[in-house]
Amino acid sequence: EVQLVESGGGLVQAGESLRLSCAASGFTFDDYSIGWFRQAPGKEREGVSCISSSDGNTYYEESVKGRFTISSDTAKNTVYLQMDSLKPEDTAVYYCAAGGGVCYYREYNYWGQGTQVTVSS
Repeated sequence: EVQLVESGGGLVQAGESLRLSCAASGFTFDDYSIGWFRQAPGKEREGVSCISSSDGNTYYEESVKGRFTISSDTAKNTVYLQMDSLKPEDTAVYYCAAGGGVCYYREYNYWGQGTQVTVSS
C-alpha cells in the first residue's frame, strides 16, 4: 500500500522557518518524482516544489524561489521541504505527492493527508 505521511507543519510568525517531512512507503522511492503542493482556502492546489526521480532536478514555484529548498534522503525514503523567510501568503495546507511529469497536481497519483502551515504577520 502506498503511503505518504507529512509532518512538520505548524503556526509561525512571518520571517520564521519550518521544515516539512514526507515519509514514503509502499513503493520504490526512485520510481516517482515527489512534489510538495499547497492549497489555501478558495484557491486551486498549486505545485510548490518538486524533485525528479530520474535526474534529481528540482522545480520551484516562482514565489518560493530562494526561500524554500526541497531535498530527499533515499535511504530514509523521505523528502523534505525547508521553508525559510515564511510569509503570511504561504499559509495553506501542504501536501506531498508522488507521481511524474511536471509539477502540476494532476500529474501526481498518490497523496498524503496534508499538514497545515499558518504564518502570522
